Parts: sequence; C-alpha cells; structure tokens
Amino acid sequence: MANSQSSDLLRTPLFDLAQEQQARFTAFSGWEMPVQYSGLKLEHQAVRSGVGMFDISHMGKFTFVGEDLIDTWQALVPSDLSRLEPGQAQYTVLLNPQGGIIDDIIFYYQGEQATTQQAFVIVNAGTTDKDKDWIISHLQNNSITMADISRQQALIALQGPKSTEVLQALIKEDLTTMAAFTHKSVNINGQSAFIARTGYTGEDGFEIMSEPDAARQLWQNFLEVGVTPCGLGARDTLRLEAAMSLYGQEIDETTTPLEAGLGWLVHLNTKGDFIGRSVLEQQKTEGIKRRLVGLEMSGRYIARHGYRVMFEGQPVGEVTSGTLAPTVGKAIALAYVPKHLSKLGQSLEIEIRDKTYPATVVKKPFYRSPHK
Repeated sequence: MANSQSSDLLRTPLFDLAQEQQARFTAFSGWEMPVQYSGLKLEHQAVRSGVGMFDISHMGKFTFVGEDLIDTWQALVPSDLSRLEPGQAQYTVLLNPQGGIIDDIIFYYQGEQATTQQAFVIVNAGTTDKDKDWIISHLQNNSITMADISRQQALIALQGPKSTEVLQALIKEDLTTMAAFTHKSVNINGQSAFIARTGYTGEDGFEIMSEPDAARQLWQNFLEVGVTPCGLGARDTLRLEAAMSLYGQEIDETTTPLEAGLGWLVHLNTKGDFIGRSVLEQQKTEGIKRRLVGLEMSGRYIARHGYRVMFEGQPVGEVTSGTLAPTVGKAIALAYVPKHLSKLGQSLEIEIRDKTYPATVVKKPFYRSPHK
C-alpha cells in the first residue's frame, strides 16, 4: 500500500499527523486512511495489553434536536430507545421494510430541556450519505432538526486497559464513574469535547469527539505519553476477535439482525411498530434459515472474505471475515451457514484456492477481555 492515494479521496483533520508517524495508507469508504503504523501485531497487542488510539474522524456524525425525538426514532430502529436516560447510549441498527440492515449505529441520548430532546448519532463512513437521506425521509412533517456535522468534528478512539488512566490525566471529571455506553461533555485542554465509553475493539476505552484543532492537540498529548497509534488493520483484527460485525461484510441490507446474531437489539415486547417489525416477528415465529457463526480453522490456513463454506462436498455458505488472530493465536472467521449446520462443534470445510480445509463452529466471541 503506497503512501499516496488518489486525490479524490477525503482526508481527516489528523491525516498529516499520521503522515508524520510514517503510517501506510489505504482507500477506505472514500477516505485515505492509515492502515498501519508500527505494525499490525504491535498495534493489536498495544490495545489488548496497554493503550492504542485510532483516528476515526471519517465516521458520520449527526445531531438531532426537537420535540418527540425519542418517539420519532422509535419507528426507525428495533431497539427500545425509551429506556435511555440522559447520558446513555444504545447500539442499534437502521432497518429497511424487509428487515435488512441499512447500517449499524450508536444513538447517544443527551436529554431534554423544556420540551426539546437532543441526541447524537454515529454512523459508518461508507453509509453516511445513505443514512442521512433515509433518516431525513422519515423525519418529514415533524419538528425535529437534523444537522450533519461529519466534517466539522474529529473523532479519536482511545482503546485498551490503560485508556482510563491516560484520559483521566487530561480531564477533571471522574472517569471511573462512567459505565459502558455512557457519555458526557468534558473540557480537554481548555476545549469542549464529547466523550463516550464505547469502542470497536473488545477492550475498555473511549471515543472522543471535538473540534479538529482540539483533536490534533489531543493526538499529540497521547503520543507524548506513549499511546500507540493504530491503523485500520489492527482495528479489523481486534473487532474480529471480539466478533463485532463490520457493515458490508457481516451485515448489509439483505441481512436481518436475527440472522446476524444481533437479536439482543430487537425489543419486540417493549415497543410499538417500527420499520421491518413484521419480518422480524415472522422470523421469531418461524425461525431463521441461516445464522452467522464463528469458525476456527484446524491449521493456519486463513479463511478470507468471500470464501465458500462447504459441507459434504457442497457449498452451504460464505465467509464474511477471517484472519490469523494475534491474541487468540489461531485462524478464525465469521460466516453465514444454514441454521442446521450452526451448532457448536459442527465440522465444516472452507474452500481455499480449489482445495478444502477443515473448520469447526465455535462460540463467539473468540476473545473476551479480562480487563473489562
């Protein structure tokens, strides 16, 4: 991967800082992003045992203000947002009428002033425009105001067991009182910032949103205390060990949350109608035909995205993601297979360059942090 990409690609406010760190870059969802700094394994291990940081400014960022904000959003997602208290967040999905996943998002509820409710939503970089159009089309004829601040705000993910210690040194608020999936506004270096105890690595950590100049200063602060810069390569191996879905691979508009192992996001019993509800109700009643499973290869052959899953000589599914997992020390993969072949211990095969290699269905996630 070259250090120079097409001029058509977008760059985050931290791009030149990554260049100074001699990062290698790649094209990702229309952005020129660092894929690696010191090396994938070193970056991966830094997050698992210490602390690493990622520039995730490419992700979409929307704000919402208005009356009946929660009630309006209830129709867009299968999760019950009415349970959220101010300062809490919900990982959830936008669904189409067929129950397919338009995108996976995090909804941050900021609370209510007088009769006006406020929320903030993070979406995937590659689906930002699609999500924006979809949401706007369902906010018509009501009082809610939506703003796209994707390019106005930078976003840094600080991840790993030492992330609290590192961030605490820069702010007055006590981070030990913050539970997972909570958020607050704080002051860092004299600038306002939004911090959330969320992440995409399977470790404890924070995601910090601020003005670009403040984010650049924060990145430098982290560098000075030895935080390891990490690229998309380590981000992918970390999330795969934690069996977290990547949009466009594990989940897309042809995949329902029940098939993808995201049934815990679907709250059919505690909320009213929402887009795609009838399909999910039918799947709940009749059962799903396929399921996303974790696979462990018998050897070190790696099952890559798009490889066929075989059973008794016949193709039965497809690998969505696969890697040689640095922490686990084994070749692992996620794949969709028929429900009757999804039981733990099921023997399958992966077709790699016209040959098949044994794989076994194993429990997800492949790795669970001892630090969380």
